[in-house]
Amino acid sequence: MSIVSEIRTHLNDGQTVFKTVAGAIEFSQIEKKRLASPAAYVMVPEDASGENSRMAGVLQRLETDVAVLIVVDNFSGLTGEAAGDELEDLKAFVRTKLIGFEPASAGEPITHVSGELLKASGGTVWWEDRFSVPSYLEHST
Repeated sequence: MSIVSEIRTHLNDGQTVFKTVAGAIEFSQIEKKRLASPAAYVMVPEDASGENSRMAGVLQRLETDVAVLIVVDNFSGLTGEAAGDELEDLKAFVRTKLIGFEPASAGEPITHVSGELLKASGGTVWWEDRFSVPSYLEHST
């Protein structure tokens, strides 16, 4: 199972607050087919490998950034503040679920890297939280 699949399963384990937990393919089609909100889209935007630490063979630390894109549609209230309040609850949920979680395919527990507001308009808010998921690339000769 991939890191993304493990994280999606972990976010959607019966305690979820999301109506949709999907991946990059569903996110790429969001303008054509909007899924139920609130939604979390899990994908890998970047991998970074460290130096080889072996004299013979290969052992490299791989830092995989996993993005959780949260999309909230909440049109209650006159100024859209309800979407912002809901977003804060969703961010807390995602961070609580993922920080310290160690997927079977990872080498260490997940840590939080950053969060960024991507878009806010008319009661819809898009937020990206990035997490680091370390693992190791290994090949022996």
